[in-house]
Order: sequence, then C-alpha cells, then structure tokens
Amino acid sequence: MSESDKTPGAAELDAWVDDRLGPEEFARVQSALDADPQMRARAAADRAISEALRAQLDLELSRPVPQSLERAARGERGAVAANAGRFAQVASLLFAVALGAVIGWVAHSATEQSDRAAAGNRSITIPLPRAASVAHAAFAPEVRHPVEVGAGEQAHLVAWLSKRLGTPLKVPDLEAQGYRLVGGRLLPDAGRGVAAQFMFESAQGRRLTLFVRGDEAGSDTAFRYASANGLSTFYWLDRGYGYALSGELPREAMLAVATEVYRQINP
Repeated sequence: MSESDKTPGAAELDAWVDDRLGPEEFARVQSALDADPQMRARAAADRAISEALRAQLDLELSRPVPQSLERAARGERGAVAANAGRFAQVASLLFAVALGAVIGWVAHSATEQSDRAAAGNRSITIPLPRAASVAHAAFAPEVRHPVEVGAGEQAHLVAWLSKRLGTPLKVPDLEAQGYRLVGGRLLPDAGRGVAAQFMFESAQGRRLTLFVRGDEAGSDTAFRYASANGLSTFYWLDRGYGYALSGELPREAMLAVATEVYRQINP
C-alpha cells in the first residue's frame, strides 16, 4: 500500500480539523475524506463543533471587563494592582491551556458525547442558532456529499432521524416556496448527543437547512432571528425540541419560508 492510499489516522484527522496540515498532507487526507462520505461527515462535524466552541469562547472574551477589575487595575486596590501584570500572565497561560484542552477534547469526542448525554452528563451546550448556522456552513457548500441520505429515500431518512432524536420528525414541503428536498444527515450535538439536518435547494442552487435537536428549554414557541456573516437563521423551541432554519437570504425572504416551515411542523 502506497503512502497516498493509507487511511488517515486519528491524529491526521485532528490536524485536518484544526488546519494544521501542510499542503501535501492536506491533499492526501482530503482525498481520503472525499472517497469516504461517513469519514468526511464525522470530520466535518468535528470541525463544526470546534469552530462553534472557538466562536463561543471569543464571545466570552469580547464581553466588557467588570468594573471591579478595572478599578483594581487602575490601582484603587494597591495590592492587586501591584500584581496585575503577574495575574494577567498567569490568567493568559491558564486560558491558553484550557482552550487547547477543551477544543481538543470536543474534536476528539463527537461520538462519546452521545453516551455521556444519555447518562445525564451534559457537556458544553452551543446556542441553537449558532449550532444551526455552523452546521449549515459546514455542509451547504458541499458538492459531492451535501447530505448523508438523499431525498429519494425520504421515508427511510425521516424514520431513521426520528428514531435517533426520539421524536417523530416532519419534513416540510417547500416546493411552493421554490425549494426541493435534497436529503438530510445525522449530526453530533453537545446537548443530547445528536441532531438532525434537512437540506433544501432552489433551482438556482441556493440552499436552506433545517436543524433539529433536543432542547431542555423547548417550551417557548416564539420566533427568534439571528444573523451573522450574511447567514440568516430563524429559530424556535417547541415541546422539548429546537428548530432552526438557516440560509443566505434577506430577513424578509427567510421569514416567509420559516413561517411556512413553522406552520407545517407546528400546526
């Protein structure tokens, strides 16, 4: 077996997830992933989780510094101010170590999360709109493997994902809105272990994704909206589950489609 024919090991897949491969190694691993849809789906899901966690940690770092700490840094508490530089160095070091450990752990444990969630041990929970938008960004651009099960096997797809999520799922009919079902896939999720994604496509190739997962706060049915980097997401919670429709459409256009999705799923 030549070097190029070897199946990537866990270390190489982790390096692909973290963008730590050189050009030749990246090409070899990417070729192997393109040839194995299941491996590609797992690796892409790991990358999506890693990126979502980084984004969430970036959000925490962007929050304003508490006024008490600002006063201490200005010297109003002399002892603390005198050691502020030392404290900052230690804090930075601890954060860097923690960040690397947490991201590495998440990227390694997509399949292990399902078992821990079933046992009641909740890990990091990514907000519903963020999880949906990251999953959309991971799979909507895919040309060869956009879904795990195609629309030609819709009955099987719905039955499979319903069983894994523990609730009867419905696939909305969006033909009147100009979108046909492409198919769907199972995704890892830090809450209950798994989530589902259904993908729709217009005649012009524009794609929408419907993300579904279990959500402990799923009693609020109100529509909410989130937008980032040109990606719009309408999301809502209902009877223990969260739903999020994502796409690169203006808010008004997305609202029209999301309203129809909501009407069909939550009659």
